[in-house]
Amino acid sequence: MLNLVRRRVRTAALTLSTIAALALGATAPTGAAAAPAPAPKKQGPTSVAYVEVNDHSMLNVGKYTLANGGGNVFDVAVIFAANINYNTDTKTAYLHLNENVQRVLDNVATEVRPLQRKGIKVVLSVLGNHQGAGFANFPSQQAASAFAKQLSDTVAKYGLDGIDFDDEYAKYGANGTGQPNSSSFVHLVTALRANIPDKIISLYNIGPSASRLSYGGVDVSSKFDYAWNPYYGTWQVPRISLPKSKLSPAAVEIGRTSQSTAAGLARRTVREGYGVYLTYNLDGADRSADVSAFTRELYGSDAVYTP
Repeated sequence: MLNLVRRRVRTAALTLSTIAALALGATAPTGAAAAPAPAPKKQGPTSVAYVEVNDHSMLNVGKYTLANGGGNVFDVAVIFAANINYNTDTKTAYLHLNENVQRVLDNVATEVRPLQRKGIKVVLSVLGNHQGAGFANFPSQQAASAFAKQLSDTVAKYGLDGIDFDDEYAKYGANGTGQPNSSSFVHLVTALRANIPDKIISLYNIGPSASRLSYGGVDVSSKFDYAWNPYYGTWQVPRISLPKSKLSPAAVEIGRTSQSTAAGLARRTVREGYGVYLTYNLDGADRSADVSAFTRELYGSDAVYTP
């Protein structure tokens, strides 16, 4: 059965610790990444794995290789998730890292760098947190740019490979915040791309932000590296002006989407010429059977799990 209901709610207590940390600005990356060893070449779409770090280790992403050739199954690993929170005293949005996300970032030398050394990109997903702050309701360009700086400072500080936007659970209007407007996300993405010109910016294609990509003659679609379907077990082409090579109409939840559905979505990805395949909720179990269901279609190879 198609899994149409997403289960990615994450709440966190309002704290000011992240503001204080980010106010210091970007510093040298913690446990700076060594140059990645050349990964065995792999022909086929880019595979993406979201990891719920409240429950699972980022290192799971690096445990899967292709039986034929030994290449990484996954090319992009997403830390899920940081939050956009709202400070009711200053009436500003700020980046909040819950204790599990902070743990990953504090331990990048052992949680992130091993993936990067294998050639896997690691990006931080940012999600609403029921407090009224979202990517689509910054009241000014200055406010959007200030939040973009918090994001880029975090990428620089921890040596990450980019930012993923997931506009869910913002609860626009809470705490006296505004409703989505047409300029907010355009200003935010424009500022972030200027700050991290060579890093990944991806769009989880859901929420008010996903339909507000153009303002004042500026269309930020081309500023994204990837966009993907947010509904697991389904096929839905993101409505954004990007080439097929940067889109994932397929989305699967590993362990919940059936292997036959995952295989069918992968087969369609290849047949229709799309360049990305999205997976969610990779855990610590041996999921090689689930993963092989799509790698056989994407890459002509089973997946091998190495604990």
